[in-house]
Amino acid sequence: MEGRRFACALGRAGIVRDKREGDGGTPQGVFALREVRFRPDRGAAPETGLPLLPIGVRDGWCDAPDDPCYNRPVVLPYPASAETLWREDGLYDLFAVIGFNDAPPNPGRGSAIFLHIARGDPGAFAPTEGCVALTRRDLGEVLALCRPGVEVDIAPT
Repeated sequence: MEGRRFACALGRAGIVRDKREGDGGTPQGVFALREVRFRPDRGAAPETGLPLLPIGVRDGWCDAPDDPCYNRPVVLPYPASAETLWREDGLYDLFAVIGFNDAPPNPGRGSAIFLHIARGDPGAFAPTEGCVALTRRDLGEVLALCRPGVEVDIAPT
């Protein structure tokens, strides 16, 4: 996979060096892909060498900087702000967790940075809130090549 490039959507603020919660930027750097999550009612488990977890209707991801579970998966409803992973728009039907600000999380530095399915057509993808988004086909191709230790390089071209 080294050296491969894919058309993708980035955060509405583009690639940023100093990521902050809610800034709409995609963090610049080289990050491990931690695990893959998928919605089992919308497709079979993807081929991948990464840890694989199905998501359910109560799965969320905490995005409240002052909460002890910041940038961690949580069960919904959750008392602090948390993003719902079981979405109707299909963006999280399949996604990989990007290892950004997670070892350990630094409050306010950004949360829920995923490699997920893009909205729109290639060349006209809608921006994300800070994630990297690919076509479902390209995402499946990338995940099939992934093994523990694989990294994604997010950099301006």
